[in-house]
Amino acid sequence: MVKDLIERTFIAVKHDGVQRGLVGEIIKRFEQRGLKLVAMKMVFPTEAIADKHYVLTPAFIEKLGENTRKAAASRGAEVKETNEEIATRVKNWNMKYLTEGPVVAMIWEGFHAIEVGRKIVGPAESKGAPIGTIRGDFSTESYGMADKLGRPLRNLVHASGNKEEADNEVALWFKPEEIFGWETNRWKVMHKY
Repeated sequence: MVKDLIERTFIAVKHDGVQRGLVGEIIKRFEQRGLKLVAMKMVFPTEAIADKHYVLTPAFIEKLGENTRKAAASRGAEVKETNEEIATRVKNWNMKYLTEGPVVAMIWEGFHAIEVGRKIVGPAESKGAPIGTIRGDFSTESYGMADKLGRPLRNLVHASGNKEEADNEVALWFKPEEIFGWETNRWKVMHKY
């Protein structure tokens, strides 16, 4: 059944995107790709929400350690922290960043919504994000800049990275009654089903 192919993803316009007036532009890009908005609200995240949002899984800790070392090596620097120390530092930075101001939290639904959402947003390091992605068009952040300033990447928007993450984030940020199911004919036109 076609409905089994539809998934949900969590997208948040971080406070720097809100402050810069990019909420409408970001929504437009998701709508243009054929995704359907099923929930949206403006929230001033608490520390408790931020702590639950940034989950340090073993895979994330390893990937973050690897990426941090690679970025440092490209600048001729060496990282002496363990992967766990790097992950804890970055989580604390991200929690502080997420709680600095209001964010616009959204749930988007559609075919391949998680993968499509990540493509729309672009890679975390905006400096290397392709033009045409949100981060590539509206930010020039780099890991080196963030490390030098002792803060996380300020990259405007968050997008769930996989199904498990999307499910957890949707449940964390929205109550079931805040999510609206509605029919759209655009998918029938786009996908001819």
